[in-house]
Amino acid sequence: MKKRLLAAALAATMVAASVTGCAQSGDAGSQGSGDAAGGDTVKIGGLAPLTGNVSVYGIATNNGIKLAVDEINKAGGVLGKKIEYVPYDEKGDAIEAVNAYNKLVQDDKVVALIGDVTSKPTIAVAQKAVKDGLPMITATGTAADITKAGDNVFRACFIDTYQGELMAAYAARKLNAKTAAIIYDNGDEYSTGVANAFEEAAKSEVITITNKEAYQSGAMDFKTQLTKIKASNPDVVMIPVYYSDVALIAVQAKDIGLKAKLLGADGWDGVLEKIDKSNQDAVKDCYFCSQYSAESTDPKLQDFLKKYKETYKADPTLFAVLGYDAMGMMAAAINKAGSTDSDKIISALKALEYKGLTGNTTFDENRNPVREAVITTITDGKYKFVENFKK
Repeated sequence: MKKRLLAAALAATMVAASVTGCAQSGDAGSQGSGDAAGGDTVKIGGLAPLTGNVSVYGIATNNGIKLAVDEINKAGGVLGKKIEYVPYDEKGDAIEAVNAYNKLVQDDKVVALIGDVTSKPTIAVAQKAVKDGLPMITATGTAADITKAGDNVFRACFIDTYQGELMAAYAARKLNAKTAAIIYDNGDEYSTGVANAFEEAAKSEVITITNKEAYQSGAMDFKTQLTKIKASNPDVVMIPVYYSDVALIAVQAKDIGLKAKLLGADGWDGVLEKIDKSNQDAVKDCYFCSQYSAESTDPKLQDFLKKYKETYKADPTLFAVLGYDAMGMMAAAINKAGSTDSDKIISALKALEYKGLTGNTTFDENRNPVREAVITTITDGKYKFVENFKK
């Protein structure tokens, strides 16, 4: 898909006023009459970093959720009532997230939660939600520990370990790789989780790991690690980091003449927007897994892409798509439960079969999504869908 996190960052300034307003009192229109379970609305809370260093992710996720709410409400809402979406800005901080969660539960009296966005705040909030028995779905929190908190905690996105395992399987079965190197950010939970899973899965796929090179978060120069990798001449190099670092690493790999095929996970979203056109051949013929493709002919997806761009003046990213699906899943579960009772919603989520923008999703015993991944490559400076793949 043409996933543009950079575009989302630019869009952030355009929607900042409306978004940061939500940080204190929820969306306009979230001041409904009646409480969460009774009255005229069904209150669903949201937590996302709407300001701060990771706001690009939170704003996109929140925007996707809001589009889902608008669409659901126009179709009649849930249980015959409108959804009242109440989001708060947790600034990417676990303590802020817990404080905002407490307000959602104690003051706003929400019946369910969509959030959080990044893993550390989501883990902190999940631990609170388990004690309260509140149904929650994180759209984008990938750390394995999130859903381990309790059986009321679900996620819409793939977990880190799944992506690492899937790309090891793809490298062996589709690319015929026999050797692989890894370069990763050892200060980032996402990067470390995917890297470790890829390394472990490579063993069962009979791939030899030639190098596993770490760097510190914020690094700009990767030539020392890449030179070591080049000397080992691996078939593929797994780079499980976010798009900004991918752009730097790929160009530096090109500069030193590293010829191995580059692989990645969904953190690659938006990499083309971070590389100057003269250097976009640095990621030519790479492969990374994602959770949808903008090239899909699914009319619902195409409608979402169009509406998002019209509304926010930017292309949607994976975070927006997952936010949309997470709210759709929760609304479907509430309708299926026929109630806002927490236990009934949780039971409905466990049994849910949901067709969304990311495909057909069910939940496994750990309440993680089960569906195919989308393998994407880059050709002629454009993202290209390759195939759906399931390990």
